[in-house]
Amino acid sequence: MVTNMTRRLFWAICSIGAAPGDSDEVRLQKATLMVASMMFIPAGLIWGLLYLYFGETLPGLIPLSYAIVSSLSLVIFAATRHYHFFRFSQLLLILLLPFSLMLALGGFVSSSAVIVWSFLSPLGALLFADPRQAPRWFLAYLTLLVVSIYLPPLLRNGNNLPQELVRALFVLNIGAISTIAFILFAYFIGQQRRTLSLLRQEQAKSESLLLNVLPKEVAAVLKRENRLIADHFEAVSILFADVVGFTPLSAELAPAEMVNLLNEVFSYFDSLVEKYGLEKIRTIGDNYMVGSGVPRPRPDHAHALARMALDMLDYTRPDGHGSTHPAARRLQFRIGINSGPVVAGVIGRYKFHYDLWGDPVNVASRMESHGEPGKIQITRQTYELIKDDFICEPRGKVVIKGKGEMETWYLTGIRE
Repeated sequence: MVTNMTRRLFWAICSIGAAPGDSDEVRLQKATLMVASMMFIPAGLIWGLLYLYFGETLPGLIPLSYAIVSSLSLVIFAATRHYHFFRFSQLLLILLLPFSLMLALGGFVSSSAVIVWSFLSPLGALLFADPRQAPRWFLAYLTLLVVSIYLPPLLRNGNNLPQELVRALFVLNIGAISTIAFILFAYFIGQQRRTLSLLRQEQAKSESLLLNVLPKEVAAVLKRENRLIADHFEAVSILFADVVGFTPLSAELAPAEMVNLLNEVFSYFDSLVEKYGLEKIRTIGDNYMVGSGVPRPRPDHAHALARMALDMLDYTRPDGHGSTHPAARRLQFRIGINSGPVVAGVIGRYKFHYDLWGDPVNVASRMESHGEPGKIQITRQTYELIKDDFICEPRGKVVIKGKGEMETWYLTGIRE
């Protein structure tokens, strides 16, 4: 219970002054400065009360005034969110007040090296501001440090603090500075690592989405180079599949049920693409297109695509071993395959996709549209590549739009 309350209080403090439009970097800087302030203010109170206890009024008022002014500026920052002014005022107070305290106590040694607290100013500039500003704050700190060495002859001789306390404060000052610096760096680095981890997760998601749109070889080129991607492939096979009677079926089924059915069937087709090492080109409505031999050339491009086509039909046949969805038994696919040279590349700037162009692609589409339900129609180009290993039944000559008469075959099985 106490731990949860403490954690909530800590994160509430870290979020002081945070604005909705802050970048991750600015949000981290603000949170780190809040953590630092929560350590500086108590330290100022403790040191101030300690000096007052031993009769050092002016030295006691200096750290107490820092605690009060810093608390007020923190309240103003929470109300106004003027981060640059708050950051500058904090860095300036941390730089000058330890130097003033050293003067009030009689010098570097008499003050137990309290000037080292000023080191938190350039350190803060490094963590909370633009790192390019940090050298100027560090130079100011070094200047005050050098001045503190040569000032003792001009200052009061000693103070009311016992020598044992002076020696103890040497340890406390150096130890406190070291502790605060360590905590700040640990917090900053921890938050930075957390941000980088989230960034890597987002990059992994983006990578996954990119690979869902493009082949991994093409995605790798796009990430390295900003150029047009268009390659010629001499030996490629292309498959088109389309649902027969999709419009009447979609009118009978509820929209969600129709989408679920297509998602189930096409997801299985996607698994076949993965199984045979092929490349899904696109899905448009109830039309499914696959390429074999792109973007990875392979000598068995026609064989791999033929095996996938046979598995697709087996999945969608009423007597097959595929979908158990009741409506799936009413799905019939026409499938067409052709082989030949194509050009493959990426088109578009925003909703880009990998696509294939060339006459063999058009012919493959015609093989599907001029085919019969539940059958795989192939051209002579594909037939010549697979005839020794697959069973192909001649269909004869078919009039193909834009091509005239073409000799085609039906792919029916694999030779034993």
